[in-house]
Amino acid sequence: MIQTQNVSTRRILTFPAVHPCEDIRPYTILNSLISLARHICSYRSKFFASNKRNASESFRQIGVILTFLEEIREWDSDLPGSVVLGFSELHVVFQKVRFLLEDCTRESARVWMLMNSDHVTNQFRFFSRAIATALDVLPIALIDVPVDVKDHVDLVMRQARKTRFDVEFNDKQVMEVVRAVLSGFERGFVPDKGGLRWVLDYLGIQNWSSCNKEAMFLDSEIELESSNDEKKELGMLSSLLGFVCYCRCVLFDVVEGEPNRQSTGNCRSEVLNGINSDDLRCPISLDIMVDPVTIASGHTYDRSSITKWFRAGNSTCPKTGEKLKNKEIVPNSALRGLIQLYCSQKGISFVDSCHRNRHVKKAVFAGSVASEKAMKMVADFLSVTLAVGTGIEQNKAAYEARILSKTSVCNRSCLVEAGVIPPLLNLLLSADSLSQENATAALLNLSKHSKGRATIVHEGGLEVLIGVLKKGVNSEARQYAAGTLFYLASVEEYRILIGNITETVPALTELIKNGTGRGKKNALVAIYGLLAHPGNHRSVVAAGTVPLLANLLKSSDTEDDLVTDSLAILATLAEKPDGTTAILRHGGLDSIMEILNSISSRTGKEYCVSLLLVLCRNGGRDVVALLSNSPSLMGSLYSLLSEGTSRAAKKAGALIRVLHEFYERRSSGMMAPLLSQERSVHVW
Repeated sequence: MIQTQNVSTRRILTFPAVHPCEDIRPYTILNSLISLARHICSYRSKFFASNKRNASESFRQIGVILTFLEEIREWDSDLPGSVVLGFSELHVVFQKVRFLLEDCTRESARVWMLMNSDHVTNQFRFFSRAIATALDVLPIALIDVPVDVKDHVDLVMRQARKTRFDVEFNDKQVMEVVRAVLSGFERGFVPDKGGLRWVLDYLGIQNWSSCNKEAMFLDSEIELESSNDEKKELGMLSSLLGFVCYCRCVLFDVVEGEPNRQSTGNCRSEVLNGINSDDLRCPISLDIMVDPVTIASGHTYDRSSITKWFRAGNSTCPKTGEKLKNKEIVPNSALRGLIQLYCSQKGISFVDSCHRNRHVKKAVFAGSVASEKAMKMVADFLSVTLAVGTGIEQNKAAYEARILSKTSVCNRSCLVEAGVIPPLLNLLLSADSLSQENATAALLNLSKHSKGRATIVHEGGLEVLIGVLKKGVNSEARQYAAGTLFYLASVEEYRILIGNITETVPALTELIKNGTGRGKKNALVAIYGLLAHPGNHRSVVAAGTVPLLANLLKSSDTEDDLVTDSLAILATLAEKPDGTTAILRHGGLDSIMEILNSISSRTGKEYCVSLLLVLCRNGGRDVVALLSNSPSLMGSLYSLLSEGTSRAAKKAGALIRVLHEFYERRSSGMMAPLLSQERSVHVW
């Protein structure tokens, strides 16, 4: 049989061809060759944005060879074994040609393929020579087919060695225009729109959606290139991304093809149903994986973590201790897509929350002078459009600011410096749901930038954001407003200001009660951020947050990450007597013990133990007595000593000592106060 491999994760312009097995039968590989050649010829009907002539020559050569192969299958019933070598060489070349044609016709990679025309041309030339070599090895004289077919193959073989493959004249012209635009960006020159449109028309990029696909592809290539040590292509990739983003923002007036949020959300919920967040975490770092890779043991780790493990001289699987046959790592693209989907569904920024050290340079710096200058021009354009454009233009500009600010610190910096925040705040007052949503989402991303946070607050954005949080025209705008407050609350001064606005906490509590899953998540983390200032404690308790969180914990439908966030808030509130009283009054103790036994999240277990320890301290003997009656509690605590995080183990050990002391005192009849900090809080 012919060996196969998963090439779905291959990078563009790489050709991971697989050699057929040595003992393959002639007719098995012949049938595979015919199928492969037909697949290659099917690319004739596809659009080639560049390298059209080179592709046509390859189609001509392989078309003749396909006829030859089909004649062999029809005429020769007894192929000699000596044909296997030639067929095998031909099979490898055909695989590579197929990959090259796949890249040439890829809708999202047209700009990149154009600018790589020299390399692409060389590949077509190399594959043509390789086809000639494979045919030369093939014992054609021993194959029973008509003479005219053999003559055609012989002609192809001779031409394949001599055929010129050059970059086409029109491709060269378009490349020169792109290079001139990039050079102009570096010098601060605004490009001519007519030239930009000519380039995009030539490449068949005719609308915002297709232009955005080009940007997304380049961004993914930059991410891959950033992980390489050499980073040879990073500068050009970054420059072209700046070029494409400029074209997308300036040339297209309409954002079309936006997916229906409701149907997409339902589909995502089905895909993520039953997913445990711990399954998405690296067993080494315990963080959600950014670039999951699978090693020889079959276990998956984050690339950065397992690379450090191997560099430290280890040759075993960190999870099982199994001795590895090799240290090869294979990208787990399916899991990576699932993680991206999970982060999107939960309101987690996949790049900013997870890419801690890996792509710092990519995130902070533009990658090239042309890219940086292009982004500054884009930011200036968007700032003006947001300030004086029509309603439709403002909505489109807000959407561009939203997607540009999503993953790049450099983009955020350019947008903040260009002054987009004041007009975005004005757009929050819009009655148009999309405009308000896009503006709020853009502000959420910009609030991750230190100067962006300062600008939002100094421009009076707190009151406006809280207004959206209370009465936003759709649920998405309200949840983005809550997320923005979370980032603003990372600054001590701002969390005091936010807490002093009496409507803030009730509005967040309402979002926890009636919001979407992501809305609940954003509201919970916003409240958690506000609790970093002790002065906000009383208002959170007074808003009825504790009974609301207690109900969340009791609900079987509550997802693990919401449970963990709720536990984090309760653990903070329990530090003060009124928080402990509220938790005990609303039956929180039983829920916490149940969750400790059932939740799989290590972080969630740690919060449970923290809560129980604080409740013992503030609730006194009555709380400890209730805990001592739980038959499963001690088993859960002992398991945390060996399986939990270091902090969870310490807290579990402390709670075990409290319970042991209680047992000893009860056995001896001495029921003195259990802890020096015991308070007289009644257990309801």
